[in-house]
Amino acid sequence: MSERILKLGIPAGSLKDSTAELFDRAGYKIKFSSRSYFPTVNDDEIECMLIRAQEMARYVANGILDAGITGHDWVLETNADVHEVCELVFSKVSRRPVRWVLCVPEDSDIKTVKDLEGKRIATEAVGLTTNYLKQHGVNAEVEFSWGATEVKPPKLADAIVEVTETGSSLRANNLRILDEVIQSTTRFIANPKSYADEWTKNKIDNIALMLQSCLAAEGKVGLMMNVHREQLDAVVDILPALQTPTVSHLSDPDWIAVNTIVEEKLVRTAVPQLKAAGAKGIVEYPISKIID
Repeated sequence: MSERILKLGIPAGSLKDSTAELFDRAGYKIKFSSRSYFPTVNDDEIECMLIRAQEMARYVANGILDAGITGHDWVLETNADVHEVCELVFSKVSRRPVRWVLCVPEDSDIKTVKDLEGKRIATEAVGLTTNYLKQHGVNAEVEFSWGATEVKPPKLADAIVEVTETGSSLRANNLRILDEVIQSTTRFIANPKSYADEWTKNKIDNIALMLQSCLAAEGKVGLMMNVHREQLDAVVDILPALQTPTVSHLSDPDWIAVNTIVEEKLVRTAVPQLKAAGAKGIVEYPISKIID
């Protein structure tokens, strides 16, 4: 057992599975028990704890956790003093940022933010909403919503501020987006004092490096092929390379090996073109990590 332990917060709820999947691809196997808030991980130097994303930044800021995964929105909402290690663009549904949006019923007379003067707004993000209204010079009653926020207008609230990825739940409840309050992505955050410690900083930075390398590799594959020297320029011109292709000599001086990384969605178009340009022995292979 290691003498040093990193106390790491894993988000409970909707981000739990996608976080565990990302860590798994990075080489950290997290196992959850239905009756425990302390999942195990295949690293003796890490102690995990399941914490709601909404509370993560607060526990990291006060030093109960050295680091954790949460949304940038919750860092702002709690006004937590944390160090942002890196951005991790992943979520429970897509790889797009989530959006906190101001919504009203489809048939509402409210057309602009200014029309909310004196109205009631329900939301889980009271701090974000209050700051947003202040920026627009609007005085409204902002009340905390304990859930099912989409069903509250018009009887329980005039408007809501709710998080969305696809907007499908809002449309299902006949809500119209009036404005976007903020966009947010997942962040890897650390306690400033913990991050000032050399061992802890190194441990956190290594985890961040591996997580980011997995995200960088998403949607990409490797292509390698052999090319006759006379066709090399034509083949290289076709390659939609992530970086400059690696070109190396083969035992036959007339032939060159070319290796590159491309977007997977481009392969079906690029491969026939490469073959027509003279590439031979074209091989596509998966990419799990890209580290610059």
